[in-house]
Amino acid sequence: MAATAYDIIKRPIITEQSMGETENKKYTFEVAKDANKIEIAKAVEEIFGVKVAKVNTLNMYGKEKRTGRYPAGRRASWKKAMVTLTADSKSIEFFEGMV
Repeated sequence: MAATAYDIIKRPIITEQSMGETENKKYTFEVAKDANKIEIAKAVEEIFGVKVAKVNTLNMYGKEKRTGRYPAGRRASWKKAMVTLTADSKSIEFFEGMV
């Protein structure tokens, strides 16, 4: 079964640092753990109608949760993608009102 663009791009990451990068046309998303850079670029282009110049990815390991004296487990690990758009590409409207 082929993954759709919405299966690859799970949600945007909204933090102070990531919002500061939107001025440079860099956007941050949580993506599927098995997605590669080419799939992520195609998914962003399909969903938002923009041109992607570069994709950087990071595997984020889940933090250890502690309750009381002993570790109680881990939060889920996930994958983060920082997408840079081309200079002539339009910006992503979703992020416009959040800056």
